[in-house]
Amino acid sequence: MAAVTEVVRLAEPERECERCPRLVAFRADNRRTYPGWHHAPVPSFGGLDAEILVVGLAPGLKGANRTGRPFTGDYAGDLLYATLADLGLAHGSYGASFNDGFTLANCRVTNAARCVPPANKPLPAEFAACRPFLAAEIAAMPNLRGILSLGRESHGQVLAALGLRKSAFAFGHGAVHRLAAPAGVVLVDSYHCSRYNTNTGRLTGPMFVAAVTTLLDAVKECRQ
Repeated sequence: MAAVTEVVRLAEPERECERCPRLVAFRADNRRTYPGWHHAPVPSFGGLDAEILVVGLAPGLKGANRTGRPFTGDYAGDLLYATLADLGLAHGSYGASFNDGFTLANCRVTNAARCVPPANKPLPAEFAACRPFLAAEIAAMPNLRGILSLGRESHGQVLAALGLRKSAFAFGHGAVHRLAAPAGVVLVDSYHCSRYNTNTGRLTGPMFVAAVTTLLDAVKECRQ
């Protein structure tokens, strides 16, 4: 008898999600200031059948909150998507817009918090409110082999979504963490590809390429 594969339903926040009062108020203010933008929880980019999941922090006000696609329209997306394309994880020309035709290959991109926060800083309660969506996303990816966390906060939120203790997996750029659950999945850390980190030299282009390459190498090992 053939094995039965359990189908996990992907839970997504509603467009008018009201879990976080501060973010709801910020959303309303921005809708008045910038009419025509996305101004809603930003859905993930890429297929659920991918082996790799990239997890950022939260949408940028004039980036993903404007375009409706993670990391699209701000500096962090320039570095992220150029690197993914160079390493064979994306195809097409990144035009910093939702309809630029750019596609991901065996890769999916999301954020730990789906709504744009004031000053780009979600509160702990806001991360917690959004955490079930990240946990559901991970559970709904049957081929998942590697997670790339962009920044210390993303690292912590991934571990929390998996029910793992942060103290057991210290954050470090390029660090590889082999997880017991989900079985056969590795977590690799990188400093966030923000303009601040690149301007200060905390993260360089070659450093980021090295971190993603480390992830790809670890995923290949998981397949063996």
